[in-house]
Amino acid sequence: QLQLVESGGGLVQPGGSLRLSCAVSGLSLDVYTIAWFRQAPGSEREGVSCMSSGGGSTTYADSVKGRFTVSRDNAKNTVYLQMNSLKPEDTAVYSCTLSILGVDYWGQGTQVTVSS
Repeated sequence: QLQLVESGGGLVQPGGSLRLSCAVSGLSLDVYTIAWFRQAPGSEREGVSCMSSGGGSTTYADSVKGRFTVSRDNAKNTVYLQMNSLKPEDTAVYSCTLSILGVDYWGQGTQVTVSS
């Protein structure tokens, strides 16, 4: 059974860092493109970052460029989102997702709160 499980969220002060993890089970991650999204209260879901199956191509939302870095460890079937220089506007629930034959699979999300 395919599962995506995010972890690593929490409360951090502005300027701080967090590393989110998305552990995937039920398939071999290395052949899939995987993406991170976030949703803040009262806002629509926003794409944050995307990494191709081979890891050779990554994209970032303009709002996080230069601060966030996506990476993957295929041996651990895990994708990471390193978030630096966090801002209060980064506060949201962060979720990872991948698509198989047009069906999107999502994790449960992890809360990131940036506040002093």
